[in-house]
Amino acid sequence: MQYVAMVGYGAIGSHLMRMFANDARVRIDQVIVGATRLKTAQAALGDSATVVTRLEDLPRRPDVLIECAGHSALVQHVVPALGLGIDSIVLSIGALANNGVAELLTEAATAGSSRLKLVSGAIGAIDALAAAQLGGLDEVVYVGSKPPSSWRGSPGESVVCLDRLTEAATLFKGSARDAARLYPKNANVAAALALAGLGLDATQVRLVADPALSHNVHSFTAQGQFGRMSFSIEGMALPDNLKTSALTAYSLARALINRIEPMGF
Repeated sequence: MQYVAMVGYGAIGSHLMRMFANDARVRIDQVIVGATRLKTAQAALGDSATVVTRLEDLPRRPDVLIECAGHSALVQHVVPALGLGIDSIVLSIGALANNGVAELLTEAATAGSSRLKLVSGAIGAIDALAAAQLGGLDEVVYVGSKPPSSWRGSPGESVVCLDRLTEAATLFKGSARDAARLYPKNANVAAALALAGLGLDATQVRLVADPALSHNVHSFTAQGQFGRMSFSIEGMALPDNLKTSALTAYSLARALINRIEPMGF
């Protein structure tokens, strides 16, 4: 049995709680949320989990900490956990595009002799890309296409009128680092590909609003000494949040299961 503390309790967090509610291998029994969400989370979870606002308030040391709360959670909660020797698994990979964050995480994990696992979220073929990087990559290009409504609340609103689009429009074109900074809620996939491959500055990104789409589409191409690869996925959203891919939650669940299974991918 793995006893898990989870940072965040939104659509992904609630989905994971349901997935592992009756699982004999994994128990998510402690949750960390922001102060403004404390009472809501406590009411929703009842006696199934202890809900606090700080890592130091957890009543028991977890076997592993998982993060599904957003970029700020990495510095606020994951860095201290790693420093205490608590292995951590994170979804908000885009936070590593911010200056100093990757160094803080690495230093904390080294000091605490802990491990930080980055999960792939809504994209696949990360293992193949990371393997290809060892042989030498020449180019990695990622395209993230979503319905216009999925870009509300992002800088894309100032690029085009999302409600009046009749054809696909490019909202952003540039590096994975800039994509992750400007579109933190939409560019974790770009950051994951970059960290597995050419890096945040050399990975090319294009973000697209497409009124013809009903689901999010993530695709990338890569070429190098290994040859050439392409990958594309049309992801179904979580029912609780149409902006979040269901595969994102499943990738975090798989990372938890991999910690305890004697064999697996």
